[in-house]
Parts: sequence; C-alpha cells; structure tokens
Amino acid sequence: MTLMMCTEIKTHVRQNLTWKGKARIAEVQKPLWEESSSWTENRLSRQVKDEVRKWIRLNQRNKGNKRKRTQDEVQFEKLLPDQLVLLLETLLEEKTLRPRTLLRLEKTYHLREQDAEVQHRWCELIVKHKYSAAYRDVEQFLQDHQAMGVYLYGELMVNKDATQQQLARRSFAKIQEQMDIPTAKVVREMLF
Repeated sequence: MTLMMCTEIKTHVRQNLTWKGKARIAEVQKPLWEESSSWTENRLSRQVKDEVRKWIRLNQRNKGNKRKRTQDEVQFEKLLPDQLVLLLETLLEEKTLRPRTLLRLEKTYHLREQDAEVQHRWCELIVKHKYSAAYRDVEQFLQDHQAMGVYLYGELMVNKDATQQQLARRSFAKIQEQMDIPTAKVVREMLF
C-alpha cells in the first residue's frame, strides 16, 4: 500500500466518522433543541405581549388630560429585532395611538436606527396614525429601502390625506431615477 493510498483511506474514514458522529449527535440533540427553541419562542413572545400591554396602558393614560406630566414610571424591556417587529405589528392593530405614545415608542427603542423590517413597521404606524412629527422617517425609509417602500406608497395614497400624498409624491420624485423600472412603474401608477 502506498503512502498516498493510506492518506486517502484515513481521510475517507475521518470524513465518514465525522459525518456519522454528527448525525448521531444531531439525533440526540434535536429534541433538546426543539424543546429549548419552543421555550425560548414562548418566553420571547410572552415578553412582547407584556410590553404590548404596557404600551396600550400608557396610550390610554395619554388620553385627554394635556397638563404636563412627570416622566412615566413604566419601565419597558429591551427587545430583539424580531420582538420589535411583533410588538409594532401588534400595535398596528390598535385603532388609535397618541402622538405622545408614538414619541415614547421611538425614543425607547430607537426605531429609526433599527433594521429595515423594524423601520418598515415603524413607518406603517406613522402613516396609520398620521404622526407628522416622524414623516421624515418615512421619507428616509422610502429612499433607503426602495423595494420595501412600495407598500408604504400605497398606504400614503389610500389614506386620502393631502399631506401624506404630497410626502409620497415628493419622495418618489427624489428617487424615481434610482429605482428599477418595474418598481418605479408600479409606484407611478399608485401616485398618479
């Protein structure tokens, strides 16, 4: 047997043992991983539900009385990006979120600095609740995330709000030359 053949055999044995070893480990670990994964998901989901309740209570307290309040005693938890998406999607189901609540939401989670998925949900909240103080965030999102922004153009136009429609047209005018042709065509049809 040549040295070359010995090396090839050793390599083959190592690869097969490693693969079989990994398969055996995976069989044992899979139930543990699934169990811990579902536990983590449940824990993370529960945390989001708790935060949603806090935000809804805060929003209700912000109702009506306009006298200056001291800083609310509510302490919000830090959330992962996927949790933020879930939080914002859940808050989108609320009929009304007050400007003070939206301001606090942005300051708490620094939403304009989050990933595109989180920013997109934030912009949906801005549009739905006509939160004009954050229209610049929508404009920036439409510029930075053109493909994801198509849906927002539709939302801006469907509300029949003149300010939001102007925002959509102004944003599109700034970036239409940078957009791919099919996307630009779809947006143009929505706007005009």
